[in-house]
Amino acid sequence: MKITAILERRVPISRYADPTIPPGGLDTSAVAVVTDVIKDGAPVVGFGFASIGRFAQGGLIRERFAPRLIAAGDALSDPETGNLDPDRAWAAMMTGEKPGGHGERSVAVGALDMAIWDAAAKAAGLPLWRYLARLLGRDEAAASEPVSVYAGGGYYFPDGDRSRLADEMAMFRDQGFTRAKIKIGARDLDSDMARIEAAAEVLGGPGNLSVDAMNGFGRDQALETAAALAPLGLWWLEDIGDPLDFDLWSEVAAAYPHAIAAGEATFGYADAQNLLRYGGLRREKDILLFDIAHGYGLPEFIRMVGLAENLGWDRAAFWPHGGHLFTLHAVAALGLGGAEVNPHNFQPFGGLTDGAKIANGKTPPPDLPGIGFEGRAAAFSLFRELIEDGA
Repeated sequence: MKITAILERRVPISRYADPTIPPGGLDTSAVAVVTDVIKDGAPVVGFGFASIGRFAQGGLIRERFAPRLIAAGDALSDPETGNLDPDRAWAAMMTGEKPGGHGERSVAVGALDMAIWDAAAKAAGLPLWRYLARLLGRDEAAASEPVSVYAGGGYYFPDGDRSRLADEMAMFRDQGFTRAKIKIGARDLDSDMARIEAAAEVLGGPGNLSVDAMNGFGRDQALETAAALAPLGLWWLEDIGDPLDFDLWSEVAAAYPHAIAAGEATFGYADAQNLLRYGGLRREKDILLFDIAHGYGLPEFIRMVGLAENLGWDRAAFWPHGGHLFTLHAVAALGLGGAEVNPHNFQPFGGLTDGAKIANGKTPPPDLPGIGFEGRAAAFSLFRELIEDGA
């Protein structure tokens, strides 16, 4: 099995479902990896994208990583099964890359890696969670169980913020979510405390709410906010300050009695190792948010999970960032704590398959072959256009 073509398109994505609100300028790379395997009269094609929160990586994909995958030909196949081997594909992409200097090449590799896993699972006729569980020798019955999820959202509304935030939390609650996450740090502390109160009231208490400072705090603001939040007992406090300011993370962890969530902006094994060694995080309570597609994809993420376990962390501490289907599969297969879901942000990629059911904050992984983008109409329409335009 080999890759015959790779297609990429820059796609704008918005933080808001309301099209009248400025989207924020984010975009991502949608990719299609075409293989030489034919099923139902058509080539098996894997779909992926560069997750959520960074930017499109078309130059790196087209100029460095896609040519290496295509040039590798049959060398990407597992010699026993003949199927596409994502680990071999990952090694081919990283051929000649120097250690360090990660930048956002990790995002380009991660986008292609997502599509390669999608293609490999489709070629095997399995949903990705089952394919991955078998590959890793994990319990398939356990992997099929509903996954704990929470709703990501809570961005600042330009007008009527508090009431619209409460309405958003009510929508999440009515969809079956029991926990959610909102943003803080872009306005004064009193305003943030008021919006936390509004969101927590809808969700049944602050223990069902986490807050995300989007890595925006300096030392003084971080410590002031942590002190103000400490009496509330929030689910977690996320992304306090610069992801490489380990002294800041350590100081806040020493002062804040509840869970801190970190790692969304940690791109790969080496960065994860430094965070876990020097960030002052507490294995008994804190949360690891490594974004799989932003951090060189699943092969690297699996190594990061092993690293954390060797340092005494439990898999339940992992709640990968992303809010999309790929993350859900990985959480199910690897037995992690849970997954973020973006029910109405960052469309068409955020969220689950159309018609997916959430009950008591849990949802089962989909049974569609691969990742299951075909069960998400808006996303699949975009991927289909990408294939047609590249034909």
